[in-house]
Amino acid sequence: MKSFHLALLPALCASAVITMAGTQESIVRWEEGKPGSTFSRGEDGKYRYGLRTDDLGVTMAVDSQELQKSRKRMGPFVGIFLEFSYQGSDSVSVLPGRITLEFASHAHVVHQALDPQTFSEHYQDLADAAAKYNQRESEKHRDKKDFYNKRIEANEKELVEIQEFLGSRCLKPAKLSPAAPQNTGWVLFRSTDKWIGRWKDQEQLVLRIPLDGRVIEIPFQLPPTAGDLILRKR
Repeated sequence: MKSFHLALLPALCASAVITMAGTQESIVRWEEGKPGSTFSRGEDGKYRYGLRTDDLGVTMAVDSQELQKSRKRMGPFVGIFLEFSYQGSDSVSVLPGRITLEFASHAHVVHQALDPQTFSEHYQDLADAAAKYNQRESEKHRDKKDFYNKRIEANEKELVEIQEFLGSRCLKPAKLSPAAPQNTGWVLFRSTDKWIGRWKDQEQLVLRIPLDGRVIEIPFQLPPTAGDLILRKR
């Protein structure tokens, strides 16, 4: 998916923003201590940010070690879990492809959520290329054959796990209504490009979720406080 580079405009902090189509969208922003905004550290190792309005509840969960894990994958990405709960009398559309993540600590570059099918095909290409490389190296360095074979097996395992994840656990488009008020799933974002270098000690990010005339905006830090660590319960 394409990324685009934006300065952090003052308009984004206001109560409304004019879209490229010329329509006005209200900004509903998570703010620490503000009524409707919550934050918690889970025993599963995730930070959770909650935002509730009169008709909608949104919870964003991110692993406390997600950034560190992202760079160890064949196709580096950041995963964020979202949960929607609608209490209104009308309806609201959730379109994962419109969700964006701003890497504010890295020139404010913005990435769109990855399309699961396209990313699955990309991962297949990465695994195929890695297998060919490791096979060639194994033939050139026969004394290290076991080492390269293990790398091929590890890459194949990662491919299977990622493709299963993309096929079953990603957030799907939905129209929330009184009859179908819930929607949950993961959205993924590429975590590398020419603007994004090494991770900083504390990263500033902003998740934006456009929803029928309004934008849910959740600014967050990883970790939330310097040196923050969640001890997972087994």
